[in-house]
Amino acid sequence: MKNIVVFTGAGVSAESGLGTFRDSDGLWEKYRVEDVCTHEAWLRNPQLCVDFYNARRRDTLSAQPNAAHYAITRLQEAIPSTRIITQNIDDLHERAGSKDVVHLHGEITKLRSENDELSTVPIQGWEQHYGERHPDGSLLRPYIVFFGEGVPYFPQACSIASEADILVVIGTSLNVYPAASLLQYAPISSTIYVVDPGMPEFGIYRDRIQHLRKKASEGVPDLVDMLIKRYG
Repeated sequence: MKNIVVFTGAGVSAESGLGTFRDSDGLWEKYRVEDVCTHEAWLRNPQLCVDFYNARRRDTLSAQPNAAHYAITRLQEAIPSTRIITQNIDDLHERAGSKDVVHLHGEITKLRSENDELSTVPIQGWEQHYGERHPDGSLLRPYIVFFGEGVPYFPQACSIASEADILVVIGTSLNVYPAASLLQYAPISSTIYVVDPGMPEFGIYRDRIQHLRKKASEGVPDLVDMLIKRYG
Protein backbone atom coordinates (compact mmCIF):
# COMPACT_ATOMS: atom_id res chain seq x y z
CA MET A 1 0.00 0.00 0.00
CA LYS A 2 1.29 3.44 -0.92
CA ASN A 3 2.18 5.95 1.77
CA ILE A 4 0.30 9.10 0.85
CA VAL A 5 0.99 12.36 2.69
CA VAL A 6 -1.44 15.27 2.30
CA PHE A 7 -0.10 18.72 3.19
CA THR A 8 -2.71 21.48 3.33
CA GLY A 9 -2.59 25.25 3.65
CA ALA A 10 -4.89 28.24 3.89
CA GLY A 11 -6.35 27.80 0.40
CA VAL A 12 -8.33 24.79 1.63
CA SER A 13 -9.93 26.68 4.52
CA ALA A 14 -10.52 29.81 2.43
CA GLU A 15 -13.17 27.97 0.43
CA SER A 16 -15.05 27.44 3.69
CA GLY A 17 -15.10 31.20 4.20
CA LEU A 18 -12.16 31.49 6.59
CA GLY A 19 -9.90 34.47 6.00
CA THR A 20 -6.35 33.81 4.88
CA PHE A 21 -3.41 35.70 6.32
CA ARG A 22 -1.19 36.43 3.34
CA ASP A 23 -3.50 37.20 0.42
CA SER A 24 -3.90 40.78 -0.77
CA ASP A 25 -7.09 41.09 1.28
CA GLY A 26 -5.88 38.79 4.06
CA LEU A 27 -5.72 39.29 7.79
CA TRP A 28 -2.19 40.68 7.73
CA GLU A 29 -3.52 43.59 5.66
CA LYS A 30 -5.82 44.44 8.56
CA TYR A 31 -3.63 43.58 11.54
CA ARG A 32 0.07 43.92 12.21
CA VAL A 33 1.75 40.59 12.86
CA GLU A 34 3.75 42.30 15.59
CA ASP A 35 0.54 43.23 17.42
CA VAL A 36 -1.23 39.87 17.55
CA CYS A 37 1.05 37.00 16.56
CA THR A 38 4.34 37.22 18.43
CA HIS A 39 5.22 36.33 22.00
CA GLU A 40 6.21 39.94 22.52
CA ALA A 41 2.71 41.00 21.48
CA TRP A 42 1.24 38.55 23.98
CA LEU A 43 3.35 40.03 26.77
CA ARG A 44 2.66 43.62 25.69
CA ASN A 45 -1.09 43.45 25.08
CA PRO A 46 -2.52 40.01 25.83
CA GLN A 47 -6.12 41.22 25.66
CA LEU A 48 -5.66 42.29 22.02
CA CYS A 49 -4.29 38.82 21.21
CA VAL A 50 -7.17 37.14 23.02
CA ASP A 51 -9.70 39.30 21.15
CA PHE A 52 -8.05 38.58 17.80
CA TYR A 53 -8.10 34.81 18.27
CA ASN A 54 -11.58 34.86 19.78
CA ALA A 55 -12.73 36.37 16.48
CA ARG A 56 -10.83 33.73 14.50
CA ARG A 57 -12.36 31.00 16.69
CA ARG A 58 -15.87 32.36 16.22
CA ASP A 59 -15.35 32.37 12.45
CA THR A 60 -14.04 28.79 12.59
CA LEU A 61 -17.00 27.48 14.55
CA SER A 62 -19.43 29.00 12.03
CA ALA A 63 -17.55 27.56 9.03
CA GLN A 64 -18.21 24.15 7.50
CA PRO A 65 -15.86 21.66 5.81
CA ASN A 66 -15.90 21.84 2.03
CA ALA A 67 -15.56 19.26 -0.75
CA ALA A 68 -11.76 19.21 -0.41
CA HIS A 69 -11.91 18.33 3.29
CA TYR A 70 -14.39 15.53 2.63
CA ALA A 71 -12.36 14.19 -0.29
CA ILE A 72 -9.23 14.00 1.90
CA THR A 73 -11.22 12.03 4.48
CA ARG A 74 -12.43 9.71 1.74
CA LEU A 75 -8.81 9.16 0.67
CA GLN A 76 -7.78 8.33 4.23
CA GLU A 77 -10.66 5.88 4.58
CA ALA A 78 -9.84 4.14 1.28
CA ILE A 79 -6.06 4.14 1.85
CA PRO A 80 -5.52 4.06 5.64
CA SER A 81 -1.78 4.76 5.31
CA THR A 82 -2.68 8.33 4.28
CA ARG A 83 -1.34 10.95 6.71
CA ILE A 84 -2.46 14.57 6.92
CA ILE A 85 -0.30 17.55 7.84
CA THR A 86 -1.77 21.04 7.89
CA GLN A 87 -0.64 24.61 8.36
CA ASN A 88 -4.22 25.52 9.24
CA ILE A 89 -5.31 26.19 12.81
CA ASP A 90 -8.99 25.34 12.27
CA ASP A 91 -10.63 21.97 12.92
CA LEU A 92 -12.31 21.51 9.53
CA HIS A 93 -10.28 18.40 8.67
CA GLU A 94 -11.41 16.75 11.89
CA ARG A 95 -15.03 17.80 11.43
CA ALA A 96 -14.92 16.25 7.95
CA GLY A 97 -13.86 12.99 9.60
CA SER A 98 -10.08 12.94 9.11
CA LYS A 99 -7.97 11.28 11.80
CA ASP A 100 -4.60 12.01 13.41
CA VAL A 101 -4.10 15.37 11.71
CA VAL A 102 -0.73 16.98 12.48
CA HIS A 103 -1.30 20.72 13.07
CA LEU A 104 1.99 22.53 12.55
CA HIS A 105 0.84 25.97 13.67
CA GLY A 106 -1.50 25.08 16.53
CA GLU A 107 -5.24 24.62 16.93
CA ILE A 108 -7.69 27.47 17.43
CA THR A 109 -10.08 25.20 19.37
CA LYS A 110 -7.53 24.71 22.16
CA LEU A 111 -5.64 26.81 24.68
CA ARG A 112 -2.15 26.06 25.95
CA SER A 113 -0.11 26.52 29.04
CA GLU A 114 2.18 29.53 29.07
CA ASN A 115 4.82 27.22 30.55
CA ASP A 116 4.45 24.17 28.30
CA GLU A 117 3.84 24.50 24.55
CA LEU A 118 2.38 21.00 24.29
CA SER A 119 0.11 21.08 27.34
CA THR A 120 -3.29 22.05 25.94
CA VAL A 121 -6.90 22.15 27.04
CA PRO A 122 -10.01 22.38 24.84
CA ILE A 123 -12.02 25.57 24.88
CA GLN A 124 -15.79 25.44 25.06
CA GLY A 125 -17.37 27.77 22.55
CA TRP A 126 -15.47 30.62 20.94
CA GLU A 127 -14.55 32.96 23.79
CA GLN A 128 -11.42 32.87 25.88
CA HIS A 129 -11.37 35.18 28.90
CA TYR A 130 -7.95 36.58 29.64
CA GLY A 131 -6.72 35.54 33.08
CA GLU A 132 -7.96 31.96 32.93
CA ARG A 133 -5.35 29.52 34.16
CA HIS A 134 -4.05 26.13 33.12
CA PRO A 135 -4.08 23.30 35.69
CA ASP A 136 -0.31 23.88 36.04
CA GLY A 137 -1.05 27.37 37.36
CA SER A 138 0.19 29.33 34.37
CA LEU A 139 -1.89 31.69 32.26
CA LEU A 140 -3.73 30.14 29.36
CA ARG A 141 -2.93 31.55 25.92
CA PRO A 142 -4.20 30.67 22.46
CA TYR A 143 -2.71 27.41 21.19
CA ILE A 144 -1.06 29.14 18.27
CA VAL A 145 2.57 28.99 17.18
CA PHE A 146 3.49 32.66 17.16
CA PHE A 147 6.01 34.07 14.71
CA GLY A 148 9.49 33.51 16.04
CA GLU A 149 8.52 30.46 18.10
CA GLY A 150 9.58 26.90 17.39
CA VAL A 151 7.23 24.55 15.56
CA PRO A 152 7.04 21.61 17.97
CA TYR A 153 5.47 19.11 15.55
CA PHE A 154 7.77 19.93 12.65
CA PRO A 155 10.14 16.98 13.34
CA GLN A 156 7.15 14.62 13.30
CA ALA A 157 5.95 16.15 10.03
CA CYS A 158 9.42 15.73 8.52
CA SER A 159 9.45 12.08 9.55
CA ILE A 160 6.05 11.52 7.95
CA ALA A 161 7.12 13.29 4.75
CA SER A 162 10.30 11.21 4.58
CA GLU A 163 8.19 8.07 4.15
CA ALA A 164 5.92 9.46 1.42
CA ASP A 165 5.50 7.61 -1.84
CA ILE A 166 3.06 10.34 -2.87
CA LEU A 167 2.99 13.88 -1.50
CA VAL A 168 -0.13 15.95 -2.16
CA VAL A 169 0.22 19.69 -1.51
CA ILE A 170 -3.01 21.69 -1.43
CA GLY A 171 -3.71 25.39 -1.09
CA THR A 172 -0.37 26.65 0.19
CA SER A 173 1.96 29.25 -1.25
CA LEU A 174 4.96 27.31 0.08
CA ASN A 175 6.24 30.61 1.47
CA VAL A 176 5.90 29.95 5.22
CA TYR A 177 8.95 28.31 6.74
CA PRO A 178 9.84 25.91 8.16
CA ALA A 179 6.64 24.22 6.92
CA ALA A 180 7.42 25.00 3.27
CA SER A 181 10.63 23.01 3.52
CA LEU A 182 8.68 19.77 3.98
CA LEU A 183 9.12 19.06 0.28
CA GLN A 184 12.83 18.55 0.75
CA TYR A 185 12.15 15.65 3.13
CA ALA A 186 10.10 13.71 0.58
CA PRO A 187 12.13 10.92 -1.05
CA ILE A 188 13.52 11.73 -4.48
CA SER A 189 11.47 8.80 -5.81
CA SER A 190 8.18 10.22 -4.53
CA THR A 191 5.52 11.75 -6.76
CA ILE A 192 4.40 15.26 -5.83
CA TYR A 193 0.99 16.65 -6.74
CA VAL A 194 0.14 20.31 -6.13
CA VAL A 195 -3.47 21.48 -6.21
CA ASP A 196 -3.55 25.27 -6.39
CA PRO A 197 -5.15 27.69 -8.86
CA GLY A 198 -2.10 29.94 -8.72
CA MET A 199 1.58 29.35 -9.35
CA PRO A 200 3.39 28.54 -6.11
CA GLU A 201 7.17 28.76 -6.05
CA PHE A 202 8.19 25.23 -6.99
CA GLY A 203 11.89 26.00 -7.26
CA ILE A 204 14.09 22.93 -7.61
CA TYR A 205 11.04 20.65 -7.38
CA ARG A 206 9.48 21.93 -10.60
CA ASP A 207 10.39 18.87 -12.66
CA ARG A 208 8.93 16.50 -10.05
CA ILE A 209 5.59 18.25 -9.57
CA GLN A 210 2.31 17.53 -11.28
CA HIS A 211 0.33 20.75 -10.93
CA LEU A 212 -3.47 20.80 -10.95
CA ARG A 213 -4.39 24.47 -11.46
CA LYS A 214 -7.77 24.23 -9.78
CA LYS A 215 -9.17 25.46 -6.52
CA ALA A 216 -9.14 22.85 -3.77
CA SER A 217 -12.86 22.03 -3.82
CA GLU A 218 -12.59 21.09 -7.50
CA GLY A 219 -9.10 19.66 -7.86
CA VAL A 220 -8.88 17.59 -4.69
CA PRO A 221 -11.95 15.39 -5.34
CA ASP A 222 -10.69 14.72 -8.87
CA LEU A 223 -7.21 13.82 -7.62
CA VAL A 224 -8.59 11.65 -4.81
CA ASP A 225 -10.75 9.73 -7.29
CA MET A 226 -7.65 9.01 -9.35
CA LEU A 227 -5.53 7.98 -6.36
CA ILE A 228 -8.19 5.65 -4.98
CA LYS A 229 -8.74 4.05 -8.37
CA ARG A 230 -5.01 3.53 -8.81
CA TYR A 231 -3.92 2.59 -5.29
CA GLY A 232 -7.00 1.88 -3.20
